[in-house]
Amino acid sequence: MPTICTAIGCKSEVPVALEAEKLCVLHFTIEVERSCSEMRRETALGNAPRERQVEIIRYIAQRGELLARATTSGMHLSDELKARALSTFLTLINLRENLDRAALRAPVGRTGGR
Repeated sequence: MPTICTAIGCKSEVPVALEAEKLCVLHFTIEVERSCSEMRRETALGNAPRERQVEIIRYIAQRGELLARATTSGMHLSDELKARALSTFLTLINLRENLDRAALRAPVGRTGGR
């Protein structure tokens, strides 16, 4: 029996790769976009400690891998959903790039002892 998305009002099927998240591809991408937006604001000034930067880098890799598995699992995705997934990949890439840029701008000592 397929797992159904737990987002309020959603009746979409959850891909096997996202069963632990209990979200369909659409709601997973929405959650990733929201989280990335928060992290981008958090890291914009380059004040995030090194430990937090490592957490964010892990988040980017884990979410990107989950999204790749979900979207290439053979489940039918509309063109609109494919475009949304690609946009989410770009958001993850941009967050990583912004994190790297912020770290380069930060003076030594302001990011937790680098």
